[in-house]
Amino acid sequence: MRVIAGKAKGHSLKCPKEPHIRPTADMIRGAIFSALESLPIDWTPTLDLYAGTGALGIEALSRGAEEADFVEQNPKCCSIIKENLEHTGFTEKARVYRLEARKAIRTLHKQYGLVFMDPPYSDRTTQTIMKDMASSDLVGRQSTIVMEHSQRTNPESSYGEFQMTKRLRHGDTCVSIFRQGGGPN
Repeated sequence: MRVIAGKAKGHSLKCPKEPHIRPTADMIRGAIFSALESLPIDWTPTLDLYAGTGALGIEALSRGAEEADFVEQNPKCCSIIKENLEHTGFTEKARVYRLEARKAIRTLHKQYGLVFMDPPYSDRTTQTIMKDMASSDLVGRQSTIVMEHSQRTNPESSYGEFQMTKRLRHGDTCVSIFRQGGGPN
């Protein structure tokens, strides 16, 4: 796994060797960022919820986000995110929070331009978390939410004011992109 583009292009990223950790593959990450680049998106600040290795947030930093927050409840993953941030030179632009996603939505006090949600495919609370995120103070009119999920998960076409604008699929991996009103704001 590596950073695909930008300032840290080519830097390898560490990944824990645990069966339940499923980092976003380079090909999927490339497709996500290609789709995002076609939309008028404010990349800063970025929130990487269910951060795992931090690959999505680090890719955003590499491509120009000025700051990113990483939320992950697994302590081993939090350590790896910190190592990956140090290796790519983005430590000063990032904060890592060891929190469960629902608690992060209630306790963080910042509005994000770009939110990545990559929960475990087996997580049955994904729809609820998405509803919580869409109605939280963490997002606003200019925010974009990117949700990675299994093709067996069928997200709703809208959550509050956020409507699905794009959906990508590669194998079992799907990515749904949500914006307020469904289009440019």
